[in-house]
Amino acid sequence: MPKQTTPGHRFDAYMNSLMEAIGHTDRFTPLRNYCSGLLLPGERKSVEPMAARIDPAHVQSKHQSMHHFIADAPWSDDAVMQKIIDYALPIIETLAPIEAWIVDDTGFPKKGRHSVGVARQYCGRLGKQDNCQVAVSVSLANEHASLPVGFRLYLPEEWAEDAKRRHACGIPENIWFQTKPTIAMDIIETLIDRNVPRGIVLADAGYGNDSLFRYQLTELGLMYSVGIQATTSAWISGMEAPVVQTALRRGRPRTQVRRDRDHPPLSVLDLARQAGESSFKRIQWREGSSAVLESRFWAARVLCAHPVRGRSTTPSVEWLLVEWPQGASAPTKYWLSTLPADTSVRRLVYVAKMRWRIERDYEELKSEIGIGHFEGRGWRGFHHHAIMCIAAYAFLVAERGLFPPEEEPWAPPFRAAVVPSSYRPRGSAHPLGKTR
Repeated sequence: MPKQTTPGHRFDAYMNSLMEAIGHTDRFTPLRNYCSGLLLPGERKSVEPMAARIDPAHVQSKHQSMHHFIADAPWSDDAVMQKIIDYALPIIETLAPIEAWIVDDTGFPKKGRHSVGVARQYCGRLGKQDNCQVAVSVSLANEHASLPVGFRLYLPEEWAEDAKRRHACGIPENIWFQTKPTIAMDIIETLIDRNVPRGIVLADAGYGNDSLFRYQLTELGLMYSVGIQATTSAWISGMEAPVVQTALRRGRPRTQVRRDRDHPPLSVLDLARQAGESSFKRIQWREGSSAVLESRFWAARVLCAHPVRGRSTTPSVEWLLVEWPQGASAPTKYWLSTLPADTSVRRLVYVAKMRWRIERDYEELKSEIGIGHFEGRGWRGFHHHAIMCIAAYAFLVAERGLFPPEEEPWAPPFRAAVVPSSYRPRGSAHPLGKTR
């Protein structure tokens, strides 16, 4: 997309490309209004406040059309996501090649219990267990930009097995209970089918602890750098027990590393302590907001001692990376990585720490775009709203790619209408109050 065109022209061209996936021409106006509302300033990005900012003289009609577009219209999330990728990815790649696929999940606190997928579960935004929805995502990232390209609600077992709640929220019949690593793997396989440029898969210990998840990534030909817990056990390469074959009554013998008294695996915490603090080297990985970020790291080639359930493969040698900050009484973070054997420790650290970009994505998606502001209860509406938020964010990311912040400040290519002081949102205690 050439820089010579105005932001308004680029936004219109982008909306026209999304319309090719959404279909009916009568959906173009609510599509444009919805994305505009998400990009405009405002504390609340649910339908009614956005309708008031778009057209305060016709709030009710705008609200109805935008609500129907999000909650009821049967357009394809996958088709729109492909258009988002087609638009933003070439601009992101002009900055640098895609380096990583970042897997993560995020929570949206909720007061009631009727919104789809709401349950008492861990919410990262609150830092504790509470009533919330949780969604799994995968983002494409390089050093300069990142963008979520896969997004799906995690459906707790209590929801998946409740026919009445499923019907009330319109949960599709082909959606069943899946763990978060399984959902992430489904998204990853979809990205491979779309021929998206491959990157190193990054994830925290919620995914890295799952040995099947790591095994499947390797089977798909993807390298990874994933967090693990301190209790994960492994052998330093060359010090493991002999490889043996276990005969089975049926099928092929299983080839595995058998534990014995002479070759016990140790937790990665014990391996790090055995190496000693003197083995940890100070490494800088990027510029922070106020200073260069640095810490102490140690890496070793290891074989993970946790077998993959139902698989008969011998564990392969991979990297163990450990962080032990200066002054800490023990190491604080651990990663397993399948980067090549000749990879430097500095490179291992850089790749592992690239996960920070997903934190920036979600901070902007939540605080600026309003991905957590959806007030409906249905499965379709939840995902339609999320895809529109990602579409709006993709336009913002693309504009930054065309015009880096140091060149000129970015502003939406349109303005919000002036909302009359007498306007009273539903549920507000006074005319200038906020919606609940």
